[in-house]
Amino acid sequence: MNVRNLLIPLLCLGAVAFACGPRSHTEASLVSMSVAQATRAATSPQKAKPRRRETSVTKITPSFAIQVDHNTLRFSLDVTNVGKKNVELDFPDGQTHDFVVLDSIGREVYRWGQGRMFTQSVQNRTIDSGETLHIAEHGTPSLPQGSYVAVATLRSTNFPMQERVAFELR
Repeated sequence: MNVRNLLIPLLCLGAVAFACGPRSHTEASLVSMSVAQATRAATSPQKAKPRRRETSVTKITPSFAIQVDHNTLRFSLDVTNVGKKNVELDFPDGQTHDFVVLDSIGREVYRWGQGRMFTQSVQNRTIDSGETLHIAEHGTPSLPQGSYVAVATLRSTNFPMQERVAFELR
């Protein structure tokens, strides 16, 4: 095979790969400028553009409660959007929350999500302004009398939160 017939397509392929390769923002903008503009941009100091202030802050507040009825623990987690904009919560999988019970020295003695199966697909949930996402679960762990701490976790990747409530079993 002739070397020239192989060399030209390889050079063209290399040029396309180089042109499509990763670049920093500055390099990409310099490519689209003329030579004179690129020279001025490279030699003149860049002025920082003033940032626009966010007028409405995204704000969500959690509230966690636990009720003890004989051997049943009832968990209730409310996540309220108190901001003016809708909030979209992103979850890495089907488990959006979890509840854990810790004993008096901090050891985990119960986990609601343990042994449960959850989907492996990414999930999104939207909470409108002023709305509340209510999560209620229950568990029947066999725990001796004593002091405990219940921990509620919202497993959102963009708004992760954790709330704790102390309770006693008598």
